Order: sequence, then structure tokens, then C-alpha cells
Amino acid sequence: MWLAIITFIIALVILYNKTNNEYIDLGEDAPLPTALHPILEKKKEQLLEKTASIGIDVLITEKWRSIERQNKLYAQGRTTDGSIVTYSQGGESYHNYGLAIDYAILKDDGSIIWDTTYDGNNNGKKDWFEVAEIAKDLGFEWGGDWSNFKDYPHLQMDFGLRIRQLKKGLRPNVQEETK
Repeated sequence: MWLAIITFIIALVILYNKTNNEYIDLGEDAPLPTALHPILEKKKEQLLEKTASIGIDVLITEKWRSIERQNKLYAQGRTTDGSIVTYSQGGESYHNYGLAIDYAILKDDGSIIWDTTYDGNNNGKKDWFEVAEIAKDLGFEWGGDWSNFKDYPHLQMDFGLRIRQLKKGLRPNVQEETK
């Protein structure tokens, strides 16, 4: 009797997982994406429009990132010159799955601003934080909110997926509502 109940429950879980279209399971041999997820691409464009409307010119400095590029960035400050800019090796970053972007602020003269206190639109608010608030309203998670490593240029949408799940081939469903 108990075996039948347990078998029935397992069957229900399997059926639920197959009909739940929130994620697509491509399997462990799934190729990595080579571009931003379509939802992120749309949200990125909305971010650029909204920030421009309040006088902040945002430059997207990174989008999808290859494993090789991620490993080079990881080496920076460790085995190569420069400051540490990431704690994620290749395959451990949401950039590798097309689920993250990095940004900077552009001045009118075209120079890039990395100063998080800069107020280029002269409204008494720090542009970096204004961009972050708009991004969060669009559904992004901001690296500046992280407690262990403040990654101010970083924005990501993980869709509830952890890196280990992405490595196993789970991906957000492209058909998801894009609001």
C-alpha cells in the first residue's frame, strides 16, 4: 500500500515538473548561451530608455561573457596584473548564461565614469544608485546590494535559478512574460 502511495507521489512530482514551463531542462550537455537572454535584452533596452529620460547616459560595458573571458577576469589581480574584479571563475557567473550585464555612466564628453558618487544630471542623487533603483524596478538584482562583495556595475536576473542548476542545463523559459 505504502509503495503505491509513494509511487503515485513520485509520478505526480515528475508530471508537475514536466508541465511546469517556468524552466527548460536542456540536460547537462546543454551548450552555453552565446548572447543575452531575450528577456534581459528587452529589460536592458528599457533600462537605457528610462535612465536617458532622467538625463543619465548609461553604457553597457559587459553582457554575455564567454568562459574564457570569465577566466581571464578571474585571473586579474591573482595571477595577472590589475585589481580583483570578480570572484567567479568560468561557468560560475550569470554572465556566462546570458543573465547579467555590467554598466557604467557616460559623461557628455564621452568619458566613462566609475565614480559611484557622480551626479551628472545634477538632481542631488548619485547616478549609479539612480540607475540601480530603475534596474531593480525592472526586475534586476544589483551587485551593489551584495554584502560580501559590492559589485556596483553588475545587474542580473537569475529567474530563481542557482549557478549549479544552470550548469545542469536548466534555463529560464524564453516564452516567459516580458511585461
